[in-house]
Amino acid sequence: MKRAILSGNEAIARGAYEAGVQVAAAYPGTPSTEILENLVTYEGIRSQWSPNEKVALEVAIGANLAGVRALAAMKHVGVNVAADPLMTLSYVGVRGGLVLISAGDPGMHSSQNEQDNRFYARLAKIPMLEPSDSQEAKDFVGIAFDLSLKFDTPVMIRMLTRVCHGKSVVKLGEPLSVEGRGYEKNARKTVMVPGHARLRHVFVEARRKKLESFADTFPENRVEMNSAEMGIIAAGAVYQYAKDAFPNASFLKLGLTYPIPQQRIRDFAQSVEKCYVVEELEPFLEDQIKALGIAVIGKDVLPRTGEFSPEIIRAGISGEEPVREPAASLPARPPVLCAGCGHRGLFYVLKKLKLVVTGDIGCYTLSALPPLEAMDTCICMGASIGTAIGMEKALGAENTKKTVAVIGDSTFVHSGITGLVSGDPTVELNFEKLAQAVGVKHIQVVDPYDLKETERVVREETEREGPSVIIARHPCVLMTRERHPALRIDTEVCTQCGICLRLGCPAISKEADQIRIAPELCTGCGMCAEVCPREAIVQA
Repeated sequence: MKRAILSGNEAIARGAYEAGVQVAAAYPGTPSTEILENLVTYEGIRSQWSPNEKVALEVAIGANLAGVRALAAMKHVGVNVAADPLMTLSYVGVRGGLVLISAGDPGMHSSQNEQDNRFYARLAKIPMLEPSDSQEAKDFVGIAFDLSLKFDTPVMIRMLTRVCHGKSVVKLGEPLSVEGRGYEKNARKTVMVPGHARLRHVFVEARRKKLESFADTFPENRVEMNSAEMGIIAAGAVYQYAKDAFPNASFLKLGLTYPIPQQRIRDFAQSVEKCYVVEELEPFLEDQIKALGIAVIGKDVLPRTGEFSPEIIRAGISGEEPVREPAASLPARPPVLCAGCGHRGLFYVLKKLKLVVTGDIGCYTLSALPPLEAMDTCICMGASIGTAIGMEKALGAENTKKTVAVIGDSTFVHSGITGLVSGDPTVELNFEKLAQAVGVKHIQVVDPYDLKETERVVREETEREGPSVIIARHPCVLMTRERHPALRIDTEVCTQCGICLRLGCPAISKEADQIRIAPELCTGCGMCAEVCPREAIVQA
């Protein structure tokens, strides 16, 4: 069997290859970036950087619905952006199988917060796996796809910085040959209008109960019994830290951290005198375990902030002061813009002019630090423009003339454009020019009232290679109150073929054996007359 030394991110990519993934999409962000960078090296996987995490997940959703295995990857804050499709995807379920990689960053080595994304799995009611090393990172991808198809659900794999970037020996396998299942039209499952969604919510709850029962039999939730005096429940990288700190303790090592294996936890807690839950950030496991009536110790002795280490765990549980390494004698190197960075000149001028600068995510955020100190806010990707608009709304235009929003090009595409579109009523967006600006070469405008021309254009553009944009432009009838003379059915000519009913117009109905048009509802748009093969629809 071949072996290789892989980082966790490299192992995720290898696992996707071995699991038969055919489509992968991501948005770059440490500590997740190297996943897609390695995926592109494998044949048979169509990979793309998406403009943001929401689009990345939506690309994976589309590939999954087309019947192939799909994967999306992003850092933890990226799931905030992707949460909208994720929550509804839980209702929709899968066809080909879908796995979402969420890479967390305890300690905030390169992030604006250290949120605990385990709560996303609980909120969406989808299973979540947490690998503790590179071998598990690879293996868990295949396991995740098995769970995805078995339970008709997306599956989240939670990586952490140390697992993403740490390297260990990995046994390599051969890629599975997975046949695509093709697309299957099933609106009740994939179109989440309220009537369908209510039914799918019932399915989600039934699936949750099945997953809870399955968790107790899941082999990656395993007990390592040593001492009866002390037991530790842990998952992911923290499991490795706790093993280093207390090698003689007994462990319940969780690979599936949502839903938790309730009976296995009860049995384990009863088998030891004291049971600890060791987890970074929030008491996600601890709170659920205590809610079962099981006595465990966790955040009473361990911190809710920062990244753990064996020393922190040992000190917390033992009640000792943590052993601190002697300070290195190297000079401090605060983060700073690179020598020759083009951002420097801009921020030098912004500071010189004493402007209020609403900032954004990117290397230019370092301009907030001395000596430039030229940035006043940094919230999230794309927030600078909206923040500046909010200041103007609160203080008035005269008081915010010296407010400037700064944003990088990638971040502008990610989520800044929408902020720029907001604000006071202004010029109408030119969608033709907007499509041209993003590189679309084939753009046509149709009036959807003209069914023949609309069909001609759609046929023409769907035969093209590459993207096309068709702009169907007609004023909203509710806004314009546009009305033409009402239409009626000429009953002597009408053959009751029912083609006009296919339009779904609420003004057209069939009562007994007669199709009629309600004059009080008809706006005279004429589409029904266009589709009638007998020319039986005429002015009233």
